[in-house]
Amino acid sequence: MKFRGKIVDGACLNHFTRISNMIAKLAKTCTLRISPDKLNFILCDKLANGGVSMWCELEQENFFSEFQMEGFSAENNEIYLELTSENLSRALKTAQNARALKIKLTNKHFPCLTVSVELFSMSSSTRIATHDIPIKVIPRKLWKDLQEPMVPDPDVSIYLPVLKTMKSVVEKMKNISSHLVVEANRDGELNLKIETELVCVTTHFKDLGNPPLASESTSQDRNPEHMAEVHIDIRKLLQFLAGQQVNPTKALCMHRICHSGKKTLLLRVETNETYKRL
Repeated sequence: MKFRGKIVDGACLNHFTRISNMIAKLAKTCTLRISPDKLNFILCDKLANGGVSMWCELEQENFFSEFQMEGFSAENNEIYLELTSENLSRALKTAQNARALKIKLTNKHFPCLTVSVELFSMSSSTRIATHDIPIKVIPRKLWKDLQEPMVPDPDVSIYLPVLKTMKSVVEKMKNISSHLVVEANRDGELNLKIETELVCVTTHFKDLGNPPLASESTSQDRNPEHMAEVHIDIRKLLQFLAGQQVNPTKALCMHRICHSGKKTLLLRVETNETYKRL
């Protein structure tokens, strides 16, 4: 398996760095999936008490001026690597205002993702900072657990308010309760609510708007004013909000009740698509 890529555009480099910083805040370790046209950062947490999964997707042509890869085989032209998110984020911090960034798959007594940063210099010589990030190559038999999650049509889907505003509200609520109730309807209303034996606090957002649903049958039997609700760990929501370092063009929340009766909250933030499930 082979992989090498190069980023020379300053805006693309800064955006890639911000995404890496965001991933590091959301997950200690993650899977990097490399395919001919995309990079994906993946987190699959299957905790019995309701884990967190993440699928971050980047179109390689939006970032890389050079991109070459050879996957596991011609039929399975992909590479799956496990790495420590903070190691990649730390390596990319040296790339701020750099001339170019090169990333390649290497073997230096152990598998590595080598990040080479070409820095500007006052002289004619070139300064290059190189970081070797230890990785684990994930075998083909485990790929089935790392595929893009299937997202069924939600019962309620709503656009989120400004994420900084939402983060400020949730941070204050964290001091009162460890769990949060998220309520939303198809009339553009979103409530963030905490309830304890001593107090009940609710923050209301109105006129947020609802994206169109792929299936019209999903909403035919639902009163637009009826609230769907889900209870979540407030720390997980705050982790998601605190990790946002990109400027989203769209942020939305989707609520779904599975056949098993389990409720799922999907938070989706798009610049190029990234989302995290609670």
